[in-house]
Amino acid sequence: MNSLFSIVNKIYVLSGGTGSLGGSIATYLVDNGATVLLLGRSQDKLKAKCQELNDLRSDSAHFFVVDVLNESELKSLKETIMTKFGKLDGLVNLAGGNIPGATLTPEQTIYDIKLEDTQKVLDINLMGTVIPTIVLSEIMADQGYGSIVNISSMAAKQTISRVLGYSMAKAGVDIFTKWMANELASKFSDKLRVNAIAPGFFIGNQNRKLLTNEDGSYTNRGEKIIANTPMDRFGDTSELNGMVHYLLSDAASFVTGSVYEVDGGFSSFSGV
Repeated sequence: MNSLFSIVNKIYVLSGGTGSLGGSIATYLVDNGATVLLLGRSQDKLKAKCQELNDLRSDSAHFFVVDVLNESELKSLKETIMTKFGKLDGLVNLAGGNIPGATLTPEQTIYDIKLEDTQKVLDINLMGTVIPTIVLSEIMADQGYGSIVNISSMAAKQTISRVLGYSMAKAGVDIFTKWMANELASKFSDKLRVNAIAPGFFIGNQNRKLLTNEDGSYTNRGEKIIANTPMDRFGDTSELNGMVHYLLSDAASFVTGSVYEVDGGFSSFSGV
């Protein structure tokens, strides 16, 4: 059983590994014996996170300044990975998020949305998953094995007000996950798997002001979420780690094309 879940000496690429959820996942993977390759645009953030991880275990983390929307940069990274590490066991696509212009205030309507910002949100959340997956999965297709984990959202399943671009992008991530799962397993190897996780509501830097007030109390939006979450709380960032571990490991060897909710019951509750 232990060998099924072992990720010791595995090599995983993580985009968005310096954020709240991604940072927790990166630390967890290193704690469990894996090596992580962090991708991002901020060298300072990447360097700081790598130092933190390498303090936990020497040479467990490496970083690459890469724009996940830049195909040529990712192709160069693919060659670097093969030259330096010789394999790639998995990819976790964590890059994403929202921006103010694409997020309506409670008083605004759809006609107030900034379409340019909405396009940016679509790009980073959808194409920021599609492009790295297509480029880097070629390593896994050539070697005949590997696991890809995408990040979906509650916003992909049902209408969540104010976040149109984010919702459309994450819905796209869901179908892309299923499409790539079929493509890789049917044309290359049954040891190539693609799945997604749909996190519930976790308080991080990007959504803190949407969900909590300065005194720590919940905003109206935060209260609505809690009222519709059977566990009656927000998630802790560490509570995604187990699902990521499972999907990356051989314990999930017959699991592909699935989207898993980690949401405290939010998606199962009708509100009544």
